[in-house]
Amino acid sequence: MIIVNTETIPGKTIVEVKGMVQGNTVRAKHIGRDIAASFKNIVGGELKGYTELLVDSRRQAMERMIAQANELRANAIVNVRFATSSITAGAAELYVYGTAVVVSE
Repeated sequence: MIIVNTETIPGKTIVEVKGMVQGNTVRAKHIGRDIAASFKNIVGGELKGYTELLVDSRRQAMERMIAQANELRANAIVNVRFATSSITAGAAELYVYGTAVVVSE
């Protein structure tokens, strides 16, 4: 599966548009990560617990989007975008979407 955030893929021709595909996940903060983050706010530095949480969230949302594209028999997803939103105090959604297409050389 080719995944790009551009409207076209260099060297490829879009021969069929299958439609929009998306994936999302909603994650809540972990109390242990919050405690570690509060200490980092005092001394500064990367909040590694939250970095790991976001990496896992992006991976899971991407996997769900790719699964939808596979169901449509697409071999690429173009114009991919990520969005986040707050769901409730301590929980956020990570959403990824794009257009599933069939490309040929």
